[in-house]
Amino acid sequence: MTDRLPLPERSLASRLIVVMRGREASQYPRVIDALADAGVRSVELTLTTPGTLEALPGLVERFSGRIDLGVGTIISPEQARRASEGGAAYLVTPVTDPAVIEASISGGTPIVPGGLTPTELFTSWRAGASAVKVFPAGTVGPGYVKDLHGPFPDLRVIPSGGVDLAAARAWLEAGADAVSVGGPLLGDAFRGGDLDALARRAREFVAVCEEVGR
Repeated sequence: MTDRLPLPERSLASRLIVVMRGREASQYPRVIDALADAGVRSVELTLTTPGTLEALPGLVERFSGRIDLGVGTIISPEQARRASEGGAAYLVTPVTDPAVIEASISGGTPIVPGGLTPTELFTSWRAGASAVKVFPAGTVGPGYVKDLHGPFPDLRVIPSGGVDLAAARAWLEAGADAVSVGGPLLGDAFRGGDLDALARRAREFVAVCEEVGR
């Protein structure tokens, strides 16, 4: 088995990854600032947001010491290499692709590949994934963690897709290592929404992730 790179300690400790999908990368800083001030410690910048890879080095420099910046929606080895070179703290994929996993590990960057079936998730884990992303999580529900831990007791599980505040609590109570949250937390933040309201929602998620024991 390939050596497994650990996820950043700050991300693991916080148990919350906020997934950012904006219209353009220039929107990131104001939203990340608000999230960091509210206690969020891990953010996934997505490649569906134009300009993400170009903006990444500057964002990493700006937010170093405050927050882990990962890059998600990685679907090719070249994207994995560019994100690693740009300083991503970790990478996330929507699918199971051994070539992408290999590229990330070769670049020294932890990776969380996406999958839904036991075969997909174990394939990623065996290839050296730092954790696996159950996606779309709403399709299976929190009880899936117990099902997976039966044959794969060491599997690190992070659900993503449709995880609201109640679901975040349920997944963590079921044994997930962290939760990946997008729209239910971000709301209209990338459409000019109230950043104070964003901060309130973020603090609610942070509190749940701190409250639920491992």
